[in-house]
Amino acid sequence: MRRYPAFDPPEYQDWSPDPGAMAAFREKVPKTRPGCDTMLRLYEGMVRNRLHDIALKRWVRQGVISKAWLGTGEEAVTVGSVHALAPGDVVGPMIRNAGACHEMGMPVAEMLKAYLAAPGGITRGRDLHTGDPALGVIPPTSFVASLVPVFTGIALSFRMKGEPKVAMTYVGDGARWTAEFHEGMNFAAVQRVPLVIVLQDNQVALGTHRDVHAKARCEEMAVAYGVEGLSCDGNNVLDVHASAAAAVKRCREGQGPVILTAHTFRMGGHATHDEAEARLLFDKETFASWGRRDPIGMYETWLTQSAGVGADALQRIEEAVTREIDEAAEAALASRGAGDAAPQDVLRGVYSVQDAASAPVPART
Repeated sequence: MRRYPAFDPPEYQDWSPDPGAMAAFREKVPKTRPGCDTMLRLYEGMVRNRLHDIALKRWVRQGVISKAWLGTGEEAVTVGSVHALAPGDVVGPMIRNAGACHEMGMPVAEMLKAYLAAPGGITRGRDLHTGDPALGVIPPTSFVASLVPVFTGIALSFRMKGEPKVAMTYVGDGARWTAEFHEGMNFAAVQRVPLVIVLQDNQVALGTHRDVHAKARCEEMAVAYGVEGLSCDGNNVLDVHASAAAAVKRCREGQGPVILTAHTFRMGGHATHDEAEARLLFDKETFASWGRRDPIGMYETWLTQSAGVGADALQRIEEAVTREIDEAAEAALASRGAGDAAPQDVLRGVYSVQDAASAPVPART
């Protein structure tokens, strides 16, 4: 994949395959590999995810938006897992899992418009968190892990209706300590609902190192809730895909929920505004080590060296996705000419018992 010096982490620039990293990658490739079409779609999805984030970072540099939340280095976690779902399943991406949106069929232009507060879209310009329930993408909120109880309820509805569907959402290593995660996960475990939690162990919660905020390993969360736990290399899209497929299969067979821990690393800040501070949390060798494990670079190396895929085929995919992202960015920027979101839209889609809200408060006796 082409590298972008102005936007890529320094470790990804002039990237070349590292023998040790590639050896570890090959060890994790499942014995039963997906078909060629699926393998190429995984590559396409990760390239789309990376270029979507680069488009946002370019806007930050140009002053179009103030900051963006990126998933650089974690593309394999999102793309590998969401491709394990089937039609009818639902996914709840957090903001760093934007790849789940476009891989479920959302146009990238609509995703970018959310960052611009465009009046269209599901949030009507009120929030940059986006989704499309018609495509099985439930929009998140800023509160991390808040989708766990929501998706527990969705998964419970699947079970009660006898529908062989699965719900999947994402949680970071820091968000696993929230009340929402505990309450949702405990209820999911008790009710045995078809829910897959992808636990992204990217080693940092906002600006707090994992060793500071956690004593328990991520894999131990499954034991705590009495559910099945799986683990994968979050920088190996084939390992993620195979592990997620196994988790989805268990849920579809009534053996859920499942917590899938994906070990990865965030190659930037919490958002674009604190990249410098983020690099002070870890030593240079940590960034260098994970930089050698660029999930896209390792995967395209494996595809060409071990799977018989020609470099020209990958180049055609990248060129097509690059055009797609460029056109999406242009369309999103053009949407600003349509005006801002209407003030009355702030209350559309917000539900309350108006009579109760307007009723006088009874006097205390």
